[in-house]
Amino acid sequence: MIKNLFLIAIRNFRKDKWYNLLNILGLTIGISFSLFLIFYIRDELNFDRYNKKADRIYRIVSYIQEKDKNTNWTITQFPLGPTMAKDFPEVEEAVRFAPRERTLFKNGESNYYETKLYYADSNIFKIFTVKFLEGNAANALDQPNSIVISKSLAVKYFGRNTPALGKTLRTVYDLYKVTGVIADIPQNSHLRYDMLISMSSLKNNGGQNWGNFNYFTYVLLKPGARADGLSKKLEQVYHKNVEPLFSQFNIKMEYGVQPITEIHLHSKLEREPEELGSMSYIWIFSAVAFFMLLIACINYMNLTTARSARRAKEIGIRKVTGSSRRQLILQFLCESVLTAFIAVLLSIILVILLLPVFNALSGKAFTVQTLLQPFNLFLLLAICLFTGLAGGSYPAFYLSGFKPVSVLKGSLSKASGNANLRRTLVVLQFSISMIMLICTWIVYTQLSFLRKKDLGFDKNQVMTVTVNTGEDERGKIASMDNEFRSVPGVKTVGTGNCYPGSANINLNLFTVQTKNGYVDKAIESYGVDENYLGALGIKIVKGRNFSGLPDTLHSILVNEAMVKHFGWDEAIGKRVKFPGDTSGNYAEVIGVCRDFNQNSLYNPIAPMVLFYGANGNVIQLKLKPANLHESIT
Repeated sequence: MIKNLFLIAIRNFRKDKWYNLLNILGLTIGISFSLFLIFYIRDELNFDRYNKKADRIYRIVSYIQEKDKNTNWTITQFPLGPTMAKDFPEVEEAVRFAPRERTLFKNGESNYYETKLYYADSNIFKIFTVKFLEGNAANALDQPNSIVISKSLAVKYFGRNTPALGKTLRTVYDLYKVTGVIADIPQNSHLRYDMLISMSSLKNNGGQNWGNFNYFTYVLLKPGARADGLSKKLEQVYHKNVEPLFSQFNIKMEYGVQPITEIHLHSKLEREPEELGSMSYIWIFSAVAFFMLLIACINYMNLTTARSARRAKEIGIRKVTGSSRRQLILQFLCESVLTAFIAVLLSIILVILLLPVFNALSGKAFTVQTLLQPFNLFLLLAICLFTGLAGGSYPAFYLSGFKPVSVLKGSLSKASGNANLRRTLVVLQFSISMIMLICTWIVYTQLSFLRKKDLGFDKNQVMTVTVNTGEDERGKIASMDNEFRSVPGVKTVGTGNCYPGSANINLNLFTVQTKNGYVDKAIESYGVDENYLGALGIKIVKGRNFSGLPDTLHSILVNEAMVKHFGWDEAIGKRVKFPGDTSGNYAEVIGVCRDFNQNSLYNPIAPMVLFYGANGNVIQLKLKPANLHESIT
């Protein structure tokens, strides 16, 4: 019977192929873009779940509370991890990651800057699932100057067919021995790295300094242990080790515990190692994927029922000759499932063709193998059945309900089904389409706002050059600046220790003069030279800019947010110093610069202090619009 149903379905398909192709085209478009969204959603929901012990891995975070500001960090202090491993019975392992700045690594003629690199404790591989291709996970990071690299870097530095184990990589000052090669870390990880350096290689790690926040701390709980009790025990760690240090500055803090599987979609903290997702996007994309499938199904229903007259006589004759309504329903459902199946096959081809474009837009790394995963094959089957049955259900029941006598007499209008339902489907289809178009327009206007928003600085024709930070290199920056200025296409050259949008900005505790005396406040700060503001088009709204070396140590610039935060009626001459400094040396405000966005537009502009510092390792080149390519070359 089933074979007969499919044979009739194929015959009908050939009989009216252009109409069926139109149906298939509509379903293919809807299914294809729904598949992209479903792949994206599934990838986002599976972040960090490649770790076999993911359900037992937690990150420890810091919530710092000042009088007028809360700072929520992903980073903690150096001693915290070992303290938890020693004093918390439920903790099986604790590991720390310390981010390392962009560094030049060399092997013969192969010289590359690397950014995805961390110092890590030797027990990292007991917590996180990492596949070793060369070396031994048990002792790979035991010794100082040991380094574990990804397969991609091994190929980049040593070639595809040359073992990297035992080879060396050199930086400006150090020599590292490759003690392991690992498979590339999956893209759906909230902490991705290409290089791991043994923590014992890290100089000036802070030791037992509980005021130095610069380490990602993770713990692996023992099987059956619950994370509920960690917060209470961490409170005791705070009272014992941190409170004596922070209380003198009227600062409080507490530790938080995050399941690793919730970080990507639920974390709202600062200093995240990678870009985060959002659960709200998951709900939005899920709704969009569902409605795109629904629109495709409704479109199929409407096209099928709109051409019901062409099949009316067929249905009438088949009923007269003994076909039951059940058989007719199965026939039409079979036809719709076949149509959906062809649409799914075409969707697979379209998805494969558009994968590079989608990966570029979404930042994902989907491959053809993604489609062949068991879950996705099951998903394709489910979509085929859902689309076929949902799209064909109404036409099947509607067409099979024709009364043979009325049809054969030519009275199709009397035999037809519920016209109100068809009108409702059309209205629903266009309503959903309009809602999605309106939402698209809203997103477009938001993106336009982001592109056109005045950030407080001019990024057009500005090129940033970051110099590897070593004393030898810093001494050459002044000469580099002069060389840059000699290039005809360069207008201005400014240097600093940071740039807008950089995560390297310092957050330091200062003693600040106010109307009611001096208060301690954590403030963002970094050093710039006298040309930095000009290169970025940042305006001085009051006072003056830095003039050169005489401003070192004694002069500062502040932003408008700083003036507003401390309620200064007259900012020029106000004093700022580091807390505990008994030398009596205060830095005075000589100028107020216009507010500019240092962080995301989601974050309010924070108070900021700019010190004078020549030879910063971040060089800003303001280029002339003409002959940009020649200037960059």
